Amino acid sequence: MDVQTAQAFVPAAKAIGAGIAVIALAGVGIGIGNIFSSLVTSIARNPASRDQVFGLGILGFALTEAVALFALLIAFLILFV
Repeated sequence: MDVQTAQAFVPAAKAIGAGIAVIALAGVGIGIGNIFSSLVTSIARNPASRDQVFGLGILGFALTEAVALFALLIAFLILFV
């Protein structure tokens, strides 16, 4: 395989790599759904614990969302660098 043929495959390889990196977003969506589902359920069972539970729910959301931002960053780096 010569250099021109190999360079023709680079855009396709970049697109496949970025697609694989974005698969993490499916897990992030499921994780955020589980966090807020548990938050709503716990507040519905014990409304007095809202102040204690809400902060932990937001912390879990922020940490889970950070994974999504890292996955997007990696996908953009693969595509455009």
